[in-house]
Amino acid sequence: MASTSTSLIPLRGRGRKASFSSSPAKTALKKALRFSFSSKSSVVICVKSSSGAVKYNEVVVDEEMDKIRRLQNGSDVRGVALEGEKGRTVDLTPPAVEAIAESFGEWIIKALEKERGRPVEDVTVSLGKDPRISGASLSVAVFAGLARAGCLTFEMGLATTPACFMSTLLPPFAYDASIMMTASHLPYTRNGLKFFTKKGGLTSPEVEEICDEAARKYANRLTKVSTMLNSPPKKVDFMRAYAKHLRDIIKERVNHPIHYDTPLKGFQIIVNAGNGSGGFFTWDVLDQLGADTFGSLHLNPNGMFPNHIPNPEDKTAMALTRAAVLENTADLGIVFDTDVDRSGVVDNNGNPINGDKLIALMSAVVLKEHPGTTIVTDARTSLELTRFITDRGGHHCLYRVGYRNVIDKGVHLNQDGVETHLMMETSGHGALKENYFLDDGAYMVVKIIIEMVRMTLEGSDEGIGSLIKDLEEPLESIELRMNIISEPKYAKARGREVIEAFRSYIEECQLKGWELDACGDCWVSEGCLVDSNDSPAAIDAHMYRAKVSNEKNDEIGWVHIRQSIHNPNIAINMQSSVPGGCQLMTKVFRDKFLLASGMDKILDFSQVDKYAKLGKMG
Repeated sequence: MASTSTSLIPLRGRGRKASFSSSPAKTALKKALRFSFSSKSSVVICVKSSSGAVKYNEVVVDEEMDKIRRLQNGSDVRGVALEGEKGRTVDLTPPAVEAIAESFGEWIIKALEKERGRPVEDVTVSLGKDPRISGASLSVAVFAGLARAGCLTFEMGLATTPACFMSTLLPPFAYDASIMMTASHLPYTRNGLKFFTKKGGLTSPEVEEICDEAARKYANRLTKVSTMLNSPPKKVDFMRAYAKHLRDIIKERVNHPIHYDTPLKGFQIIVNAGNGSGGFFTWDVLDQLGADTFGSLHLNPNGMFPNHIPNPEDKTAMALTRAAVLENTADLGIVFDTDVDRSGVVDNNGNPINGDKLIALMSAVVLKEHPGTTIVTDARTSLELTRFITDRGGHHCLYRVGYRNVIDKGVHLNQDGVETHLMMETSGHGALKENYFLDDGAYMVVKIIIEMVRMTLEGSDEGIGSLIKDLEEPLESIELRMNIISEPKYAKARGREVIEAFRSYIEECQLKGWELDACGDCWVSEGCLVDSNDSPAAIDAHMYRAKVSNEKNDEIGWVHIRQSIHNPNIAINMQSSVPGGCQLMTKVFRDKFLLASGMDKILDFSQVDKYAKLGKMG
């Protein structure tokens, strides 16, 4: 277990605020700014100097504040941290990050004071980061912002998103809160922040509140300067403790009858970390448990991600892992995303398991342990997956796209008395009730490894892929994107306009045979694709799913349209059970909705047009 003792002094205190000179004009301006920046309206402040000459200091508050608000990405903060991305300017700057970190620190302090009913001191916050090259400068800004808020800070160094959350729970660390600096699978030019308390990840409304306060701080600091630390944070080796936590789970649950401490002896497991934060799983978990990890790929962290995007949905990542598994006749291949909150696997026959297949695999494992449980997924999953789950006695609840939406739905169902042990999104985010409802790619792989070893001990040599051998796949499936033609600050509103127009067209029967899908095959009568209870969840992005029938009233597929929270575009997912069904639905979508409604004027729908004409992409 790593020790938290060190000779370094933890960073705390409220640091020096941006200074103003003592001239009467600037003193007046400072007072005016303090008053006016609590408002969201744009203002122009005119200040008279002592000599009587009028000097105009125009402060467009909305624009300054919107720079911070636009960084909110659902329950995360994300932005461009480095030059090099065509059409995107750097907006996640050290001053912006400092303001957000300070607001998060203040938010934590207020929350703890409300919870405990008294003032709090020595509030502790940890920071971990992935290997992105912008991490060093932005980390300084985070620590400086937390110091302004009066927090004690702890530096975890290279870490994973799940580990940051676990740092709020595992002794002797048990920090009050944690921040993970990552932009997941996005390019090396991006970066971002994820926030945790002991209760889990923050919600979209909570992050919005923090960003609103940060926006006022950012706009109120007229001089944007690089942040400097007066004293360093305390460095801690939490990843060692987290790796031991995962090793102990495998040892205890496998309970190997011959070699308890090395239950993976005799298994070869390939790990593809994509040069992100996942290399630790090879060295500090698998190797320590006796596994042969020869042939593993891209384990060393490299913030430029030179080999491929660290993403279990990436075709190159899966293809390279598949090749390594087959070349080494390995028992399992693992693909992590950058910050290890997602994963995918490859079975011993080289079959990639991600998307619906990964959900099916985890469902098979969880339903063995918890018969009859409900499984929550996003609404892009197939009818075949629903059949797979229900055939095994489970219940399938479809909900909004977005991993926080899916996880929070599972939390709410459990609170309402509906036993829900697994929540998964097709992107690879998977959370289990037994693991604090945390989306942890490493923990999900731990569950799969345990099942693989158990199957072998029971005499099976079929491999983990055999658990989903009867999962059927949809005949056709496609995802298309439409870019929103708008200034960034108006993109969300324009996207919402398109999504709501789509809903109206269906409700007004202008798309013949199209019907808004409410709950699909889910047995939960209230609240699947929509919330119908007294306290519906906040909407972070607008989306609808429609089931589509032909002239004979036979259902041929479905269309799901949603607003992206990452980029200014709209995603369209389609699946069909008949040949040519996706192309047919795309033609109707283009001709009867986009062109008929005039929404084509604010969208680049070239992908939709191309697929409607050719029936294929590329």
